[in-house]
Amino acid sequence: MSDTDVLGLRDQPVLVVGGGSGIGRATANLLARVGARVAVGDVDPDRAAEVAEEVGGQAVVGDVLRDDGATALVDAAHEALGGLRGLINIIGLASWTDLMGLDLDTWERDLRMNLTQHLFVSRAAARHMLAEGGGAISIVTSVSGIYGAPNHGAYGAAKAGANSLVRTMANEWSPQGVRVNSVAPDVIATPRVLAGLAGGAAARGGDIHEATRDEVPLRRMGTPDEIAGPLVFLISDLSSFMTGQCLVVDGGSRVRFPHGV
Repeated sequence: MSDTDVLGLRDQPVLVVGGGSGIGRATANLLARVGARVAVGDVDPDRAAEVAEEVGGQAVVGDVLRDDGATALVDAAHEALGGLRGLINIIGLASWTDLMGLDLDTWERDLRMNLTQHLFVSRAAARHMLAEGGGAISIVTSVSGIYGAPNHGAYGAAKAGANSLVRTMANEWSPQGVRVNSVAPDVIATPRVLAGLAGGAAARGGDIHEATRDEVPLRRMGTPDEIAGPLVFLISDLSSFMTGQCLVVDGGSRVRFPHGV
């Protein structure tokens, strides 16, 4: 007899933080397709409601850059879904400037957006999971936390910290049944990224896909769906012996020889 629920997510309650657009929206849609019960968390109530309606889920709203806001959002999702089996956190944003021009406010904002909020959200979710028999968390980091990050150093430092935080959370929580992993993308064609690249390409008189074709072995940008898949995999039964890991999803850019042929 075949088992169509190979991911083990059918009827399972899962929260997507940052689910109102881009990778988060793609992730919420994939979760709905595999039968999960989805809460869409976002700071924008309209975006949260739109995607929640799209996937037949619940909308929860809050500012996860604050510890109390993150806890309130996670608690609202837990109540709306009647539990919490999985958390996927998409939130992140880079500021662009070289280190000499990097002011303290920008540094602290990038660390809060790309690192500190992961502690707030993950800890709030883990409290429920630890009390209820376990669960799984996957978050988005970046290849900028693996390489250097010229002209977005605060973002790169925060993403490197997020990968370390994942390993620490895995060490502390996995013995009680909560797995924690991350996905590190390279450039992904989200609406925000495409808008930013279009502005730069227009200034250069080029094409937004030109740099990607030259630098990524797969010769293109990734899509939100191609990050949603690994994120969902990492909270599924198919990754049941994985914790504290970072999946690099970069079209091969990390293996590219940098000096030409």
